[in-house]
Amino acid sequence: MEYDTINSMKKEDLLLEQLIAYGKAGNYPFHMPGHKRKAEFPNPYLIDITEIEGFDNLHHAEGMLKDSMEWAASVYHADKTYYLVNGSSSGVLSSICTVTNTGGRILISRNAHKSAYHGIILNRLHVEYCYPQNIPQLGIQGGILPADVERILNNHSDIEAVLIVSPTYDGIVSDICAIAKIVHNKNIPLIVDEAHGAHFPFYQSFPDSALSAGADIVIQSLHKTLSAFTQTAVIHVKKDRIDTKKLERYLQIFQSSSPSYVFMAGIEKCIFDMTQKGYTGFNIFTKNLFGMRSQLTQLKNLKIAARSLCGSYGVFDLDESKIVISTLGCIVNTEFGPLYGEMLGTWLRNDYHLEMEMCAAYTVSAITSWLDTREDLQRLADALLAIDKTLTAVESPKNLSIQWETVMKEPGLVMAEAFECQSENRLLNRCEGLVSTEFIYLYPPGIPILAPGETVTKEIISLINYYIRMGLPVQGMDDRSNQSLKVITERRQGV
Repeated sequence: MEYDTINSMKKEDLLLEQLIAYGKAGNYPFHMPGHKRKAEFPNPYLIDITEIEGFDNLHHAEGMLKDSMEWAASVYHADKTYYLVNGSSSGVLSSICTVTNTGGRILISRNAHKSAYHGIILNRLHVEYCYPQNIPQLGIQGGILPADVERILNNHSDIEAVLIVSPTYDGIVSDICAIAKIVHNKNIPLIVDEAHGAHFPFYQSFPDSALSAGADIVIQSLHKTLSAFTQTAVIHVKKDRIDTKKLERYLQIFQSSSPSYVFMAGIEKCIFDMTQKGYTGFNIFTKNLFGMRSQLTQLKNLKIAARSLCGSYGVFDLDESKIVISTLGCIVNTEFGPLYGEMLGTWLRNDYHLEMEMCAAYTVSAITSWLDTREDLQRLADALLAIDKTLTAVESPKNLSIQWETVMKEPGLVMAEAFECQSENRLLNRCEGLVSTEFIYLYPPGIPILAPGETVTKEIISLINYYIRMGLPVQGMDDRSNQSLKVITERRQGV
């Protein structure tokens, strides 16, 4: 920031002041964090300390933090539970580096979070992908088929570990129990990024946690759907296939050397609250949630992801606390044209003061939590039903989504090599046939459309341009205008 800019800033321009003003504005959060700005906590300055006598050290826990994490492990029925103050991303990075050798091979679901790709780069791994199914009538991705995991493992005997995302950003749960059995038959570990499923263990109306389904490492973001602070998470371990000492070394690498006691206390309090109030709280919440979902069956034009998906498209189970609204086949009027996800999100924000978690091409996602009241959920139901009455249904357009078969890895090129390779900026529309050295993704949710070492195809260029025209958050490219991409040039590829 330029000095003149800093010098000219007013008090009301400060981030803190803007956050306070936003909190008073009346916009209701159907987005993370799950505490919905309602949870009670002491003044953080009163408890913000460092590793002083008697308060242990997260990276060498021998006292109260050791006891706290052992207690948390007993709550989750894990062999080990570790507190994460650098978010689920630090858990994903640590897990990947723990279970693979440098230069080894890993199988991941293609819809993995960008932190998984960062782990692949850091450990210079070869990667194989299993692809989620598509749910065309909603414009979202489904689950991972166990048969696909088995086929890839049979074709690549050197795969050292498997990482699956379940639930997805849209609440789609894959058959982790079946996948775990297949993976364990190869005597390798299964990591499940369960960042969006931290609430699963605490109430029977939600899907089973991946830990109870047989996963070896499970990472959960407590801030997404529970009442902990943003940036807090936990990692659970079953020891049979995991070197916990090696994992602890990597947790020290990927987490701050000055872990926040505010965050750690928030993690512990969140889990404690679940043990004390979770059943009652979720019992009330789910009654209100299912009541709202029942009302949303009255929608004539908008569509909601529902339990009817289970058993198809790789969907084993569904987290119904995620409200995924599809606008496919909806128009506002013949003059205005199709209703896109970003348009619906803006409509909900401007007219109903409801802030959604994510807007995609044809979907809007709302995160609900046990701290949403019946009145809060009713606001969302009323808004959607009112908007729905103004829409007209037409034949669904051909949904532009990633066609996974068009994503091609450059033979012999490891992602880390492409990421570090000397490159040139080329206009995106002139990159067909060249190899990217950058990631391109929508954030949220942070799933790569294109990763380093992959060939840029005509279909990918069309999809990226389509997202840009729709005003969606295309990120990753060094060029902030999204007009050019860093690629290995034809000369450098030897073409």
